[in-house]
Amino acid sequence: MDEQFNSLIKGKEIGEEYALYNGDSAEVLKMMPDESVHYIIYSPPFQSLYVYSNSDRDLGNCRTAAEFYEQFHFIGTELFRLLKPGRLMSFHCMNLPTSKERDGYIGIRDFRGELIKFFQDIGFIYHSEVVIWKDPVTAMQRTKALGLLHKQLKKDSCLSRQGIPDYLVTMRKPGDNPERVTHTNESFPVSMWQRYASPVWMDINPNDTLQYKSARENKDERHICPLQLPVIQRGIELWTNPGDIVLTPFMGIGSEVYTAVKMGRRGVGVELKDSYYRQAVANVKNALNNAQMDIFNMEEVKE
Repeated sequence: MDEQFNSLIKGKEIGEEYALYNGDSAEVLKMMPDESVHYIIYSPPFQSLYVYSNSDRDLGNCRTAAEFYEQFHFIGTELFRLLKPGRLMSFHCMNLPTSKERDGYIGIRDFRGELIKFFQDIGFIYHSEVVIWKDPVTAMQRTKALGLLHKQLKKDSCLSRQGIPDYLVTMRKPGDNPERVTHTNESFPVSMWQRYASPVWMDINPNDTLQYKSARENKDERHICPLQLPVIQRGIELWTNPGDIVLTPFMGIGSEVYTAVKMGRRGVGVELKDSYYRQAVANVKNALNNAQMDIFNMEEVKE
């Protein structure tokens, strides 16, 4: 099995707290043991919205929605197999704006709903979701979307619309959870739970991402839409125990694994794009180095 596994990956970096693979998730995940993962969190490619790489294996390069879900099915079924019963998978997404050139009309595609139905068909239970507020002014400045432009109100406000938020949607694998996740009033006070339980998170800083935290130079690879670190932190804090295995099948520059190891969990990530993978390795090692420095500083304070 080891020879077969090694033939599927272009690179790997293994440590006590992490395992990072440079390869295609559809193939790499097949080699992992059944029900070996405690929590899954990731941001899937937003089909046709961004170009992440020039690989035919990249979900972001699918020409149609049907092609996207046909390819994604190979990964989705593996995620279901790998997750322990009763445990959770969270994915970050947004609904996708359509264009007249590409879709024939100006509107919004219910990408979030499509993904929920897709995973329900695989066997997951729709568990919960939270809306992550986004500033429509920032979105307008970045995208120049017709529906967000103030001048459109003067032409025909029937084409004006609200901004598109992010979502963190969570699905549950059927069955009884073999390892319960419990919290104390000290570690998870009521005031904190009230914020986390809110169906809308208004306090997520859109710039609080690994892309900004890592302070990389201009020559380093940029990830188009890294998931905000507080969103990952809340998912891991809510739904995992220390030492649990947290998996991301679309690792990018390593945000989920970076956060997992900083929070005392074990992170597993798979990334297809070589440059993203290399940056992820650097970021995860940086997280561990910083954690070790924090421990040394605490010991100095005690002395």
